[in-house]
Amino acid sequence: MILALKTSGDPTEIYILDNTGKIIAEKKWDAGRTLARDLLSEIEKLLARTELAKGWEDLTGVIVFRGPGSFTGLRIGITVANAIAYGRNIPIVGTNGDDWLASGLKKLQKNQNNKIVLPEYGAPPNITKPKK
Repeated sequence: MILALKTSGDPTEIYILDNTGKIIAEKKWDAGRTLARDLLSEIEKLLARTELAKGWEDLTGVIVFRGPGSFTGLRIGITVANAIAYGRNIPIVGTNGDDWLASGLKKLQKNQNNKIVLPEYGAPPNITKPKK
């Protein structure tokens, strides 16, 4: 089973795919300001609804959308994806573009592993300069 996340903006997208790439469960919702609170529980609910999965133990890989997108949304989603991949000791790949899911699946099927995914925000950060 492969977990795929896209948290760059609303709607937030979670997919569970079998190892051939067929989507067997998905959830899309407007997370808004509740993404940090709800993301892990929504993943867990989706895994529980998946008849073929026993839960977290069956995950064999993670695909995560790297951006561009919302700074906070990408930061939360990519952090969760990196933590799951690290904790389960499974490969993770980051992709972008309209075909991010198919691209990520191809990378996993080629046994690629980014080990850690970094976001692409699409613009330089708007950091306030310190007052002197």
